[in-house]
Amino acid sequence: MTDIEAQLEAFRPELTGYCYRMLGSGFEAEDAVQDTMIRAWKGYQGFEGRSALRSWLYRIATNVCLTMLGSAQRRVRPMDLGPAGSGRATDPGEPRPEEIWVGPVPDEKLFERADPALVIAERESVRLAFVAALQLLPARQRAVLILREVLAWSAQEVAELLETSVPSVNSALQRARATIAAAEPAGADVYRPLDEGQRELLARYVAAFEEYDLAALTALLHEDATLSMPPLALWLRGHDDIAAWMSGTGSGCRGSRLVPTVASGLPAFGQYRVAASGDGHEPWALIVLEITDGRIAGVNNFLDTAALFPLFGLPPRLP
Repeated sequence: MTDIEAQLEAFRPELTGYCYRMLGSGFEAEDAVQDTMIRAWKGYQGFEGRSALRSWLYRIATNVCLTMLGSAQRRVRPMDLGPAGSGRATDPGEPRPEEIWVGPVPDEKLFERADPALVIAERESVRLAFVAALQLLPARQRAVLILREVLAWSAQEVAELLETSVPSVNSALQRARATIAAAEPAGADVYRPLDEGQRELLARYVAAFEEYDLAALTALLHEDATLSMPPLALWLRGHDDIAAWMSGTGSGCRGSRLVPTVASGLPAFGQYRVAASGDGHEPWALIVLEITDGRIAGVNNFLDTAALFPLFGLPPRLP
């Protein structure tokens, strides 16, 4: 790796986080950052240090994201598309295209800090609910909010990056704040590996799920907990419907095994169901949990394991 490449690569994790917040997709974020790196490498000789390298890279990344967003529809979560369904449904409907969903991203792609406290603070701004709320904003407002509120850039720095005025940046920020406040993105505790209460809750979740003890499992859920399954639009709310689904249509998950990971700042698991042949376990879902007040408020099952498990470095099967 050349010295120039090493300088650019040092910014890859934070640029991936920025592009993920902008685009709502881990895959698109990686594509955007790779495009940014290629453009930066090609244009490095003309850069000549006229501005800080970090600012220059963010300018390129912002332009890449704005271009990508110009032809894309807003990414959503199943809860954004309609009311909760019935846990007794036998037909969850046809899968929707991947391009419409807010998706998870591996934490290891975003954070390379030695200080765990800084990592925990940064996880707050990549939570699924917050990233979904960001998608409500027009693209330039989204960039302003992320740069000002998440990355703590000054209004002058953002104005220079977006080639606009400070008053315009401040106005965009006010409108963006109002939209996010009205959306009221659900709060969730980020993954805290040293938090004893969270560790105990997750251990109980794994035991209950792998034993398929639905009474023990629902006891860990908030009364109005949600269950979603992108790319399916069907989602459920509450103990009764979640238990009905898991004991009925979802009963094929009995005998599953879970492998821990971290997705979008939240505790997560690769779920492996018993293989049809009976030999070992095969990928079924990436489960991302949202925890509030010591209980599970959201269970997000992302079913596109062919794409997600390699992204998260999860094994292709369990023996």
